[in-house]
Amino acid sequence: MTSQSPDFKTDKTPIRAPSAVPVDDAVLPFDVDALDLRGRLTRLGPALDDVLTKHDYPAPVGKLLGEAIVLTTLLGSALKFDGRFILQTQTDGPVSFLIVDFQAPDRLRAYARYDAARLKEGQDSGALLGKGHLAMTIDQGQDMSRYQGMVALDGGTLEDAAHEYFLRSEQIPTRVRLAVGEEWRGGEGERPRHRWRAGGMLLQFLPKAPERARQADLHPGDAPEGVATHTVAEDDAWVEGQSLIATVEDIELIDPDLSGERLLYRLFHERGVRVFAPLPLRAQCSCSREAVSSMLKSFSPQDRADMVKDGKVVVTCEFCSSVYQFTPHEAGVE
Repeated sequence: MTSQSPDFKTDKTPIRAPSAVPVDDAVLPFDVDALDLRGRLTRLGPALDDVLTKHDYPAPVGKLLGEAIVLTTLLGSALKFDGRFILQTQTDGPVSFLIVDFQAPDRLRAYARYDAARLKEGQDSGALLGKGHLAMTIDQGQDMSRYQGMVALDGGTLEDAAHEYFLRSEQIPTRVRLAVGEEWRGGEGERPRHRWRAGGMLLQFLPKAPERARQADLHPGDAPEGVATHTVAEDDAWVEGQSLIATVEDIELIDPDLSGERLLYRLFHERGVRVFAPLPLRAQCSCSREAVSSMLKSFSPQDRADMVKDGKVVVTCEFCSSVYQFTPHEAGVE
């Protein structure tokens, strides 16, 4: 996507103008071959709104969970198999627990646990999270090993945590941008309706020569005072890539009238950017009556008996708020 002229073919790849049609609830993979950059752009609308409005989260909590959802889609959409990517935080902040479950290739669900009494005006995402850890798990399915990476949370944002994760675990030069906003929109004569929107971009430097992607060694933590810190000059292409993604504003990531292709064209048209087929996303919980019934059977007889209230067992899904009712007999209570 390097020209605003009509479609035509060169010896290498088709060139066309960037589409002006915004596409929500999708991940758009792209690359900038001239700079050895690869990336993904997420735009979320109805799917995000569906997840967040099921719980009527306070605005700061909804925004934080939205950021976690965007980050998960940027990472989970890279899976090349029908597995799961799970992002989870456990911290001592007002939002003590976040979980986003992405089932490849396109299903997502999410949930946040928070203490409303500890929410204060002006708290940013770092203050809401507090201290703890962020875990990212890749589940390849039955009879396959799980992979989990963890990074400490120490009052920073999810963007900070993502950068730290890639630095320590993947050792791939990476930059992430996340944005979540609330939209009020209605037609003429219509009452404005509240909607959640979000967007995010992940950019990585993946040169063919691996030495070009070298980064400074991690601080050992116990080096004698005065020892010079190991430094590595960043490749000029990666310096340029970081400078470009740093110019992206939150409003550009969530603007419902700006297509993802046009945003990428704004950033990289001088170098030439190539986009691939968008990957659709949808909000869909994996809970079912059968799954809940099976879960109940895993509890001890006494635990199941203790669940009986007013002659029935009621289970509410934390993700989607669906309510399942069972008679004591159906729940396996003797």
